[in-house]
Amino acid sequence: MAGETPAAGPAATPGPAPPAGPGPGERLLEELLAEAHTAAPMELPALVNRCATAIGLERIVIYLVDIQQRHLVPLTDGPPAIEVDTSVAGSAYRWLDLRIEECREGGLTAWLPLVDGAERLGLLGIRTDALDTARLRRCRMLASVLAMAITSKRAYSDSYARHARTEVMDLPAEMLRALLPPRTIGCDRAVSTAVLEPAYHIGGDAFDHALTPSTLHAVIFDAMGHNLASGLTTTVAMAGCRNARRAGAELPQLVDTIDQALGRWLPEQYCTGIVTQLDLADGVFRWCNCGHPPPLLIRGRRVLEGALQRPAQPPMGLPSQFATAPRVSYETMLEPGDRVLLYTDGVTEARIDGGDQFGLGRFTDSIIRGADAGELAPEALRRIIHSILDRQGNQLRDDATLLLIEWRPPRA
Repeated sequence: MAGETPAAGPAATPGPAPPAGPGPGERLLEELLAEAHTAAPMELPALVNRCATAIGLERIVIYLVDIQQRHLVPLTDGPPAIEVDTSVAGSAYRWLDLRIEECREGGLTAWLPLVDGAERLGLLGIRTDALDTARLRRCRMLASVLAMAITSKRAYSDSYARHARTEVMDLPAEMLRALLPPRTIGCDRAVSTAVLEPAYHIGGDAFDHALTPSTLHAVIFDAMGHNLASGLTTTVAMAGCRNARRAGAELPQLVDTIDQALGRWLPEQYCTGIVTQLDLADGVFRWCNCGHPPPLLIRGRRVLEGALQRPAQPPMGLPSQFATAPRVSYETMLEPGDRVLLYTDGVTEARIDGGDQFGLGRFTDSIIRGADAGELAPEALRRIIHSILDRQGNQLRDDATLLLIEWRPPRA
């Protein structure tokens, strides 16, 4: 009726709230990702310090570890290199854990590991008056992005290579170093890590490892001699190995590919080696040993003597002269926590105090002691190779290579 107020309808249901804009951390990540893509390798320190200002930090310095993992070298001029073995910063690298120390002039320095996957790259040195949870979280985010950026750029950066060297590298070593994968690769089920010395003068040793969704592949080579021809032998063997592996070849066929490649291109050369596969799900370990010291199986606190020793096969490149049967592979079942150690004879035959050989006993004892102390596998190898070098005045008579595979499936 006229003059009546219309009845009110049902109350309107509020619509969804508009999405919140990105927070400071998200904007920082967006900017860092965008700029890191196009930044030249040596522009990363300046980019990082612009991020430091945005986070409210005083300064961030990028340190990369040198080839021998003895020093952490800054990418910027000014700060000195830091020794890995004797510093608070070095302990952050060795244990992959945050370290914080007070500065004499006031404030704090936080040391945060730079890690790409399982590979230790170096550290971030973070200078700040205070470090709360939010700042630390942003620093960790920065370290993760920066590690990927460094990995993607160091392959074509001579500047990074120079920072990682403390002396001039000879030609055979330069050739082989260009082929090597990262020292450490891994996933939640397994890790493979390796070291190779002498870092600047290697002749014929090399290693390789790779991951697929189901398998960890690892190989170690030791070519005849210690010169450029040795390096060429290992180069051809490595290329043959990768070519066959990426085509899905089984181990005997993979070794046969290497045999044929060496026979065709370097008929006077040969190399020993071990090629391996580890099934990540069930721990089946397969290997083919071509004239090389047998792998060692370490379980708990002891080496299982002869566990991986099988009938010898000739070195790669010599099957036509010495082989009486096709290449064969063997397999065994690992237990969770088992470690398989591959090595070249330059390790066990190295002379130490009094002229004695380092030997298998000292070698395996060092690995077991490191595991008991909770050392990471890469750190155990770093420490062992340095103990050998230090007792020989950093002068090895032969190449020395170690490769350690650890199977560590998630607990049920």
